[in-house]
This record gives sequence, C-alpha cells and structure tokens, in this order.
Amino acid sequence: MNAIERVAVAVPSAPGGTTNAYLVGDDPALLVDPAARSDALDAAVAERPVDHVAVTHAHPDHVGGVAAYADACDATVWCRAGRAARFERAAGVAPDETFREGAVLPVAGGVTVLDTPGHAPDHVAFAVGDDVLSGDLAVAEGSVAVAAPEGDLRGYLTALRRLYARDPARLLPGHGPVIDAPREVLERLLAHRTDREASVLRAVRDGARTVDEVVDGAYEKDLTGVRELAAGTVRAHLAKLAVEGRVDWDGERATPR
Repeated sequence: MNAIERVAVAVPSAPGGTTNAYLVGDDPALLVDPAARSDALDAAVAERPVDHVAVTHAHPDHVGGVAAYADACDATVWCRAGRAARFERAAGVAPDETFREGAVLPVAGGVTVLDTPGHAPDHVAFAVGDDVLSGDLAVAEGSVAVAAPEGDLRGYLTALRRLYARDPARLLPGHGPVIDAPREVLERLLAHRTDREASVLRAVRDGARTVDEVVDGAYEKDLTGVRELAAGTVRAHLAKLAVEGRVDWDGERATPR
C-alpha cells in the first residue's frame, strides 16, 4: 500500500487556518493540494522524488503552492479534464495532463480518481488502497460549505453516498484531522443536509419568499459574520428543491408547490 504523509500548511483563508497537503508514494510521489509553500512541506518534498502534482479542486486554499512545487520538482501537473481553464486561473500554471473518473495516476501502487463534484464543480477525490483523500467532501467535526453559485447539493449528496458505499478505511480530508470512522462522519453530514433542507422547505411553506427571508426562517443560530455563506447555502438548497419539483425558484423568489 502507498505511504501517505500529511502536512498541514498555514493558509489564513482556509477553514481552521490550515490546508492538508498529502504526499503519496515514495518513488515516484504524488503531491496533492499544496496550498502554499512552507518549510514543513519543503522538507517533506525533499525526502522523495515528487513527479506529479494534483489537487482535489481549484479553490484558492488548495492550489496556492502548485506552481512553485511543480517548478521546484519539475513535476507533471494534473487536473480534471474539462476544467483546465478554471485550474490555470486559480493555480497560475496550465496542467500538463488531465484525468477523468477511474483514471489511475502513475504512482507506485496506483492512485485512482473519483469524481465527487458538489462542494466545487471540479472536485475529485483520490483513492489510495483502502484510504480516500477526500478534499473538502468531509470534515471530522462541523460541516462543509456547499453554497451557490458553485455549490451543487445534488452532486454533493451523491458524492457522500458514493464514499459511504465505497466504505473506505479512512478519509484524509483537506482540513482537520484524519477521519478514522468514515461511515459515522458521512452519516452525520448526510443527516445535517437533510435537516437543513427540511428547515429551508418549511420556511418557504411558512411564507418566506426571498433568500433573506428563508435564511431568517431556516436558521435559528446567530449568523453574525457568516450570513453571506448561509445565503449561498439557502440558494443551493432552493436550486435542489426546484429541480426536484418541490418549490418554484427563479433565482430571486421561492414559492411552494
């Protein structure tokens, strides 16, 4: 089984202030999600030949060090096929190669690509033996942002269910500690989304029409500092409910069906 090393990299904009970079394999190695250049990551990279760099998705807190490490290691840069322009805008470097669902990256022992859109449209995970590098699909505590316009709740819930069915030994997330009880965490995240959806739908049925009105009706906690995120989450839920024919939603106003 491939060796996996996790290095927490300080990124002020990241949840909790750090993003996990991962080194997979020994010769050659794959570097996943180098969020920024750091002394700790420099030291880890110096211990093995890094021939490949990839990211779970092209959010700024996951790609900040891609160009630097690709240059320093003379590594092949990979991204999701069909998302090269998005990747280049975020990372500042064009990919050398692209992959699709089921591709096996050329690292000793193999690293398999899993399509897992939802948190971001280009989100993927990497299966390494019985483990999965899961990016921003799951966190050990709390929840993951799935907010419009980028967030797609139907895709995100499908990705969680795919991981649940895969039943990995561990999830190695983009932020926070390793998840040693994946199914327990995935069940919690699925339940959280189900509960939030119910509160959004209830708010609409109780008369909320605008996003702000739905936010006020769907959230009971203090939203100081996170109201914009809550609004994006509500928009994502309303889009899902509209696709399912449970509300009418034109991007500005919602009405129950």
